[in-house]
Amino acid sequence: MSATIHEFSAELLGGGMQSLADYAGKVLLIVNTASHCGFTPQYAGLEALYERYRERGLVVLGFPCNQFGAQEPGDSGEIASFCQKNYGVSFPMFARIEVNGDHAHPLYQYLKQAAPGLLGSEAIKWNFTKFLVDRAGEVVQRYAPATAPDSLARDIEELL
Repeated sequence: MSATIHEFSAELLGGGMQSLADYAGKVLLIVNTASHCGFTPQYAGLEALYERYRERGLVVLGFPCNQFGAQEPGDSGEIASFCQKNYGVSFPMFARIEVNGDHAHPLYQYLKQAAPGLLGSEAIKWNFTKFLVDRAGEVVQRYAPATAPDSLARDIEELL
């Protein structure tokens, strides 16, 4: 297993590769997202956390995924438009990925090993599973999809 998440790169929603090493020294909240999910309104809470803490070093990273109920069917342009228009998302969004299975993005393979879910399961269960990563790139906590973003404030503040 890689030492930290800083060893990974991913394609941005608008194109081009983004090295996660560029976020070294930042606290990260990494979330697999979807535009047509019951948890989609969490975009508002994620954006609120980003706006509240970004000056202190928090970066929210959104990774659209269509593996759960086909709830992210759009292309990159549609996803970007939806997030901006409906939730004013300004945090970095990445191109759609897979989080489970043989084609799971290497970042998510790492996150699932570093912070297994309930009963040690590594699989991502649904959209809006969240991973909190400290400034050194170590995974600190995994949160269930139903966990509201605002409830993470105390954990985020401890790392900032």
